[in-house]
Amino acid sequence: MGNVQILLRQHVGAPCAPCVEVGADVKKGTLIATPTGLGANIFSSVYGKVAEITDDRIIIEPAAEQPDEFVPIDESVGLPENATKLDMVKAAGVVGLGGAGFPTGVKLNINLAETPLGEMNPEINPEIDDVEEPGKYSYILVNAAECEPGLEHNIRQLEEQCDKCLRGVKYSMEITQADKAIFAIKKKNKKAVKTLMAAIENEENISLHLLPDIYPMGEERAVVRECLGLNLDTTQLPSAARAVVVNLETAARIAEAIDEKRPCISKNMTVRGNIKGGNAAHVFMDVPIGVSVGEMIEKAGGLDKPDEVGEIIMGGAFTGHAVELDEPTTKTTGGILTTYKMPDLTGKKVGLLVCACGGNEARMRVIAEKMHGEVVSVCRCKQAIENKPGAPLKCLRPGNCPGQVKNNMQFKKDGCEYIIIGNCSDCTNTVMASAPQMGLKVFHQTDHVMRAVGHAQYRQLTVSKWVDQDIDVED
Repeated sequence: MGNVQILLRQHVGAPCAPCVEVGADVKKGTLIATPTGLGANIFSSVYGKVAEITDDRIIIEPAAEQPDEFVPIDESVGLPENATKLDMVKAAGVVGLGGAGFPTGVKLNINLAETPLGEMNPEINPEIDDVEEPGKYSYILVNAAECEPGLEHNIRQLEEQCDKCLRGVKYSMEITQADKAIFAIKKKNKKAVKTLMAAIENEENISLHLLPDIYPMGEERAVVRECLGLNLDTTQLPSAARAVVVNLETAARIAEAIDEKRPCISKNMTVRGNIKGGNAAHVFMDVPIGVSVGEMIEKAGGLDKPDEVGEIIMGGAFTGHAVELDEPTTKTTGGILTTYKMPDLTGKKVGLLVCACGGNEARMRVIAEKMHGEVVSVCRCKQAIENKPGAPLKCLRPGNCPGQVKNNMQFKKDGCEYIIIGNCSDCTNTVMASAPQMGLKVFHQTDHVMRAVGHAQYRQLTVSKWVDQDIDVED
């Protein structure tokens, strides 16, 4: 194992402040950085010695021996004997492990029993009259969608550690005083669905909701819509629907913090793509936070064709970003995807269609630059809302998208030959309805990733946006 680099900012909020010094001996679970505002405690993920502290990270030289034992949070953080379950989650440094990294102790610090239903925008809730008693119950919604294509670690955990995930969900219900819980999971994951069904068979207040296999079914407001039938606007949190959305792995880490007093020191992840032996998913559980991307690729077998690598992406194909091999993993690292080279668009005029569900404009410009295309036009999906100047775009109705004829016409007017898009499944479908007819050639920002992981490229939508909730347990 090479040096472990633990970033001081791997959550929503301000960077943490180091509370150790260079030369200090550390163990798994030693507290090494604490929040300076909104944030979460950071712990050493290995046994070793602090080699260096910089403005943005703590670098640890791992010891040769790495015992399984860890320093429990009641020792490292100094929890009182009467600490609540919420106190334990906060102390353990648990954050949203699905990508956003919002501190879980802050998210769960809500009394849903006393939280009223927010005002629902009638323009995006035309079917609200069909919802049975909106707001009657409060919910923990478990995001088990594994939204990004090619990733499999969430589903693997549900198959292998369902009891732990379920305990975390029950704790979340207790902490927030939620009436019910719903697991949101894609119907295609039959083994995981069956495992979950067996686990909740006698749970009166816990159920599951089956999702279609389209992107972005794991987006927070999409989970609320699919499970509860309520469309939140781009400024509303799930609490407006009397709900809290918790990622599946986060639920498991909640259980660990409470049952084992275990700090958040490891991450489950999928490594996939241009890897020796084929493009099947390599799932790694409990990877020490801070190991390098390159080390994880080597654990998966190493690059198959190093000379043909296009990008190495940390995160998912839609929302991840390109990194170098020495980039450290964090609490929010879910995927490491190695791709092949992208097409060469030297001398070609390119348009960028920016969507809230995929890469932002900066990410798409990086892709265009790597393809040597000349960006001459930028359009935005009309459902991509910028709530504040410079804030990340939010989709008005994630997964249910409008036509793109107007944007395609603008690209044609601006002299584009190619367009690069990052849209969701449905929005991409609408692009493809008119772009080819106008002579526009389409490159989806995930194309080079999908080719590397063996997934169909995003073009026409070939599956339904809705699935029935019938489950054949014998299937």
